[in-house]
Amino acid sequence: TTHYLFIVVVAVNSTLLTINAGDYIFYTDWAWTSFVVFSISQSTMLAVGAIYYMLFTGVPGTATYYATIMTIYTWVAKGAWFALGYPMDFVTVPIWIPSAMLLDLTYWATRRNKHAAIIIGGTLIGLSLPMFNMINLLLIRDPLEIAFKYPRPTLPPYMTPIEPQVGKFYNSPVALGSGAGAVLTVPIAALGAKLNT
Repeated sequence: TTHYLFIVVVAVNSTLLTINAGDYIFYTDWAWTSFVVFSISQSTMLAVGAIYYMLFTGVPGTATYYATIMTIYTWVAKGAWFALGYPMDFVTVPIWIPSAMLLDLTYWATRRNKHAAIIIGGTLIGLSLPMFNMINLLLIRDPLEIAFKYPRPTLPPYMTPIEPQVGKFYNSPVALGSGAGAVLTVPIAALGAKLNT
């Protein structure tokens, strides 16, 4: 049980870090203006989190599972914003899964060689993730229209003229949605561990 719970903790914390690293594109209003920043931060966070998680378990397919967890959490946050009256396009769910699948494929094809997974898999993530998310952004409504019609309650740190207020994140539906997902995941994982024994 401890083993499974540790995996859940790693997944949850990495997910929250990755989602926050993607704050630049997570909200549609600033998506195009900081696409490069997002691509660098998300590629790095996905590669580091997924490789750590995958090498911890030693099972090809774990990186895809990790990316799926992040996608589900982000959809929960998207639903939270939608419940507050924002449009569905207000939050863009980044495309992590295909890049994670390439990482898993690399790990499997190189017979679980961790150095190949890091070098080749990491490179594939860096090359593929910006492409998948560029396509993703082409399918949503005009970000400027969203920005003017539905301004965010708080600005991202790089847009704030004074030093950012620390507590603002804890009042956001992103935190609430991710936290709710995290809390629900722990008993499910514990139940799964119990059924396996």
